[in-house]
Amino acid sequence: MAQDPGEAPALDELLARAHVVTLPMRVRFRGLTQREVALIDGPSGWGEFSPFLEYEPAEAAHWLASAIESAYGTSPLTHRDRIPINATVPAVPPGQVADVLARFPGARTAKVKVAEPGQTLADDVARVHAVRTAVATVRVDANGGWTVDEAVAAAHALTADGPLEYLEQPCATIEGLAELRRRIDTPVAADESIRKADDPLRVVRARAADVAVLKVAPLGGISALLAIARQIDVPVVVSSALDSAVGIGAGLTAAAALPELRHACGLGTGGLFVEDVAEPPLARDGFLSVGPVVPDPARLEALRAAGPRRDWWLRRIADCYPMLR
Repeated sequence: MAQDPGEAPALDELLARAHVVTLPMRVRFRGLTQREVALIDGPSGWGEFSPFLEYEPAEAAHWLASAIESAYGTSPLTHRDRIPINATVPAVPPGQVADVLARFPGARTAKVKVAEPGQTLADDVARVHAVRTAVATVRVDANGGWTVDEAVAAAHALTADGPLEYLEQPCATIEGLAELRRRIDTPVAADESIRKADDPLRVVRARAADVAVLKVAPLGGISALLAIARQIDVPVVVSSALDSAVGIGAGLTAAAALPELRHACGLGTGGLFVEDVAEPPLARDGFLSVGPVVPDPARLEALRAAGPRRDWWLRRIADCYPMLR
C-alpha cells in the first residue's frame, strides 16, 4: 500500500534529492535497450523510482511509495544474509544463451522469457532447450502472453525434454490461470495478477497460482510485500522489476526478511546492464549478499540523464505524489 502523503516528505524535498540516470542495457529486455531510473538520496538510504514509461500515475505511485520507504524508512528484521538468485534469459536466439548465462555465475536456476511478440513457440522451445543444457532448474515467464489453450500447448512442448519449475504468468487473467492449473501438471506462478491487481490476494483465493512472484516497487515497498507474503499460503519468489543496483538491494532485503524462502529469486538482473549506479554485486555460487547499496557519485554523474529527460522524471514524481495513500 502506498504511503500516506501526510507522512511523506514534502514534494520539494523529494525533487531536490532526486537523481535521474540512464542505464544502457546489454540486450533488449521488455523492448528496452536502456533503463531510465530516478533515485532518491534520503536520510535512511537510497530509494528507487523507476516505473516503466507507459505506467499512468495511479500505478506509478506505488513505485514512489516504495522509493520513499527505502529512502526514509527503517529496514525490516532479516533472517538470512545471502539470497539464491536465478539467471534471467531474455528472448534471445539459442546461440546467445551461453553468453547470457555467463553473467550469472553459479546460478542453479534460470528464468527464460517466452511468448515474445513476433516470435513463435518453436523459438521458445529452442531457447529453453539451450538453457536446460547448462542449468538444472528452468522456469519460464510469458508475461500473460498466451491464451489458456496456447499455454496448455506451450506447457507440453516446453516440458518434452524435461520439467519446468513453473510457468510464470502464462495467461493474463486470474480466471485463465485457474483454468490452466486444472489442465496441466506444471506449477503456475502469478506475477502481474498480483502486482497489477486492486486486490493482490485474489489470485490465491481463486486457487490460480502455486507460487507468488512479488516485486518490491510495484507493490509499494518492502513493508507492503511482506504484508502480502504473510497473508498467502503459497511460496514467494522475490523478483526484480528491471531495477538498478539500488532497487536490487531493496529486493534482497525483502527476500532476507521472509520467514521462509524455498525458491531462487529473480534479483540477478543487474547483469543485463552495461553500466549501473553502483558496482554490481558479485554472485558467489549462485547467491547475492544482502546489504545497503550506495551509488557511486562518479557513476551518477556519468550516467546522468539529459536535461529534458530529468525534467520529465521530476514531473512524473510530482504527478504521482498526490496519489500516495
